[in-house]
Amino acid sequence: MTTTSPDWSARYAPRMANVKASEIRELLKLLDQPDILSFAGGIPDPGLFPTSEIKAAYDGVLADPAVAAQALQYSVSEGYLPLREWLVERMAAAGVACDASNIMITAGSQQALDLLGKMLIGPGTAVMVARPTYLGALQAFTPYQPSYLDLPDGALAPGFDAQTLKTRLGQHPIGYFVPDFANPTGESLTLAEREALLDLAEAADMTLIEDAAYRDLRFEGEALPTLLALDIARAGSIEQARTLYCGTFSKTVSPALRLGWVCGPKAVIDKLVLLKQGCDLHVSTINQIAAHRAVSQGFEQHLSLLRNAYGAKAQAILGSLARHMPQGVTWSKPQGGMFVWIWLPEHIDGAALLERAIAEERVAFVPGAPFFAEVKATNAIRLSYSLPTAAEIEDGVARLARLIARS
Repeated sequence: MTTTSPDWSARYAPRMANVKASEIRELLKLLDQPDILSFAGGIPDPGLFPTSEIKAAYDGVLADPAVAAQALQYSVSEGYLPLREWLVERMAAAGVACDASNIMITAGSQQALDLLGKMLIGPGTAVMVARPTYLGALQAFTPYQPSYLDLPDGALAPGFDAQTLKTRLGQHPIGYFVPDFANPTGESLTLAEREALLDLAEAADMTLIEDAAYRDLRFEGEALPTLLALDIARAGSIEQARTLYCGTFSKTVSPALRLGWVCGPKAVIDKLVLLKQGCDLHVSTINQIAAHRAVSQGFEQHLSLLRNAYGAKAQAILGSLARHMPQGVTWSKPQGGMFVWIWLPEHIDGAALLERAIAEERVAFVPGAPFFAEVKATNAIRLSYSLPTAAEIEDGVARLARLIARS
């Protein structure tokens, strides 16, 4: 008896039509090639992981039978209460008055984006994003079939007429933004731009999703208020705010812990809890307890270590770019985070340049095109300086500049 294999492509839900492989995920495979000098993966430097603190935390959890029994058991979907209470204190220090009922622990901030997309986005919902924007957010939101709009040029400048956007945005639009050291550009919103974004959100009745993944990695300049803090100052309390804050431990402690959080009005958190119960019930209990122990002592000193290290690498890459890049190439100048965004001459395609860079110079980076939601641009690339040493940065930028010069 013969059987016919099912045509799986015909069985997928319509929303899967736009779900595509991540170029960044594919590029991470290049890190396994030892002769590739990579600026591709925007991932933390493993030499900066607080390994001894994490080891001590897990050892302490498992050494106490009562704690171990709790840590290895099912738990509540909202998250480990002491960790949420610690986050309440962190949020308060950032100007966000809240309590534990305003926070839910997620499997990294990426899960937070997926759950928020599931909760807020339906077919045709307008989602406004920066140009360019974080590719992972587009991957999280796209299955829910949004209609993407780029934030218009000048929209955050004085005198912009927000009413002109209301027709395009429709009812209950979403705005997704990374105010501090954005992936992929490394750029931040000024205080005036944050206020203008809140003005725009109010005029359009827009829900704002604030992705704060890199906020703690500021190595230069003065810290600016979060969108949520500014929103609360206007609205009076977190329960009246329209901003939903997404944080993560992936860039400050370890990505393998898969720990992030959402902070927002209790009504939103309650609904997210229901979605999480249908997804994975809760984040790993032992990871939450160990993380709480690890961050409860010396976290600010650890952040200082990270800021100094990434700040030095940022200065190294900015110096190398200034020394080596040919005319017609421009780049961002981040004050925090892990990324530099490069605009190439218009005739150079970032994806084509990557193929040549790997073949001719053994250098990797991320082409810029996938980071654009509505109007694409191909003459851009993203460099991450988080992993290479200063010497590798100098060598890699010089190789890349040679390639661009002959392109």
